[in-house]
Amino acid sequence: MPYLSITISEALAGLTAHQVLRFHHSVSTDMLRRLKRQQRGILINSAPALANTVLREGDVLSFSLADKVRDEPIPPVDLPLDIVYEDEYLYIINKPAAMPTIPSSLHGEEPSVAGILSHRSGGTLRFHPVSRLDRGTTGLLAVAKYGYIHDLLRKNLHAELRREYLAVAVGTVSPAEGRIDLPIGRDESSLIKRCIRPDGAEAHTEYRTLETKNGFTLLHLRPLTGRTHQLRLHLSAIGYPLAGDFLYGAEDKTLIARPALHSAELYLTHPITGKELHFTADMPQDMRRLLK
Repeated sequence: MPYLSITISEALAGLTAHQVLRFHHSVSTDMLRRLKRQQRGILINSAPALANTVLREGDVLSFSLADKVRDEPIPPVDLPLDIVYEDEYLYIINKPAAMPTIPSSLHGEEPSVAGILSHRSGGTLRFHPVSRLDRGTTGLLAVAKYGYIHDLLRKNLHAELRREYLAVAVGTVSPAEGRIDLPIGRDESSLIKRCIRPDGAEAHTEYRTLETKNGFTLLHLRPLTGRTHQLRLHLSAIGYPLAGDFLYGAEDKTLIARPALHSAELYLTHPITGKELHFTADMPQDMRRLLK
């Protein structure tokens, strides 16, 4: 069973295990309830302890990272996957095109990132994508191995984890750089489509032109919020949909068989070590061909 340990400092001495976990280490109330029910959910100096135990300076407080068992386990899939980084807490994946992040009825029996990682872990880990990539979007994806690690990353999603994308848009984007501030909500006519609507959730995207060629513009994109289909919809809304975007532009599989969007860079503050991490993934060939 995986544990995370905390050595109690002078400042934390006199607090209970519950107080330290809840208010100093961001353990959720649901997780605390689960830890209290587990036989060895909370340990003090390697011995099982109650949550209301008062801690002393120098004590080592440990708590289990084990997740609640899924009602419906993700079927494992034995396929290779480009794992850019892995430690005991998280994966960084370079996702290929035509692969969903998680299994879905929309994608039938297609292999997913979740299924491949389920096989890799022997079915022991739950799947916690910190942010999802659409089926057709390639590139870097952060996946937490435990719900607690996922919660830490999601709390500071845009401060502790920064994503930057490359996209190929149809046309010559003008102005060449700027910021798109348009609220996004559900499109009532579709199960998956989103639309720009005044009562939608606020959404902000920064963009910058890198190259214009063959009637296409290569863009650097930075989402400041994380709405579903945000980058695809924002570019379409200003008149420059992504090449190959069947939902918000015009599908043309002779050019590219998917929306031309790639998660190229990921900046991450590690939720446990505090170390600053930076990952890159080269733009795939199907997007490069549009500019040749």
